[in-house]
Amino acid sequence: MNARTLGLACSFSLALLACSGASTPGEAQPPAQVTTPAQTDLPFTLTPVGTFESPWSMAFLPDGKMLVTQKKGAMILFDPKDGSKTTLAGTPDVVSTGQGALMDIVLAPDFARSRKIYFSYSEAGEGKTNGVALATATLDEPGASLKDVKVIFRATPYIESGAHWSGRIAFSPDNKYLFFTNGERAKADPAQDPKATLGKVLRLNLDGTPAKGNPLAAKGFHPAIWSYGHRNLLGIVFDKDGRLWETEMGPLGGDEVNLVKPGLNYGWPRASNGSNYNKSDIPDHKPGDGYEPPKVFWNPSLAPASMAYYNAGLFPGWKNSLFITGLSGMALVRVKLDGEKATEADHWKMGVRLRAVRTGPDGALWLLEDGPTGRMLRVTPKG
Repeated sequence: MNARTLGLACSFSLALLACSGASTPGEAQPPAQVTTPAQTDLPFTLTPVGTFESPWSMAFLPDGKMLVTQKKGAMILFDPKDGSKTTLAGTPDVVSTGQGALMDIVLAPDFARSRKIYFSYSEAGEGKTNGVALATATLDEPGASLKDVKVIFRATPYIESGAHWSGRIAFSPDNKYLFFTNGERAKADPAQDPKATLGKVLRLNLDGTPAKGNPLAAKGFHPAIWSYGHRNLLGIVFDKDGRLWETEMGPLGGDEVNLVKPGLNYGWPRASNGSNYNKSDIPDHKPGDGYEPPKVFWNPSLAPASMAYYNAGLFPGWKNSLFITGLSGMALVRVKLDGEKATEADHWKMGVRLRAVRTGPDGALWLLEDGPTGRMLRVTPKG
């Protein structure tokens, strides 16, 4: 797509806000916090429940408390009932320059028994290299610490870059496998490299080893690869029927929601509905090009930072939907699912960069704002 079609808004955002997460050396610093739209302008109620230092992700504990990761490497045990926060000891060293962070966090399927968590983070490698790591640990809540921290998977290869780590985690519906996203580190070509895990969706065993039967291993690909040709994959979820959905940042425009199927090539950097940052054209997705097209895409950019699946009862009209947060787009977007079809249903301008969204056990949506004073917001019906 020719860059002229993208509009001045996205070009301006590129300079100020790293419009789509960027092939620039690092994500631009967020602007000063601005006020969210008046609640009368939104079809739901936003309730602030806490403030964090550049929060990145969150997970709900069975006792009602939460774990919140922060960009510089802190993991916070947070009680939304009284607002109390405890910084856990034992977290690993994090490379937090550019887009690096202590990233995603999820509870193990057997957390109630094992107290095990899975989390991702950007770490230093040899020399000036770095990469994204997937780790496990045991939550020692009385001791306010992580115990037995163990890296179970590292992206391949580690390189010099401060961008596009990805690092999102999702368990398969049967809890036998773990799906993990590796960004292409703003280097583009690794997304098509069969030996690299960069720019890929990976399927792993719960111990971090490549799962048997991955679709491309017999063709000489890295044995963990499930799908390839991705850019910066910042959301990955399963729907009620077991379909795997993924959202990623495109270049100048071309942000995507993809239905991820085994062995398919999603095109980056050979096909995109966006353009390069130097405004040179990238071939659009088109039938017969050999690349799986997105189900939804945005042009100008939304800069999707996370995704949650919603099928709870608190908002009956939102059942079977994806919710996606926008950074430069400063929006919360609902994508309605119908089998393999996906359609943008709502696009709410929020006035702030949104880093993360989760569906809570209470049926509410929970949001994290981006930035040094990012709030946690609970989304509930009006009235």
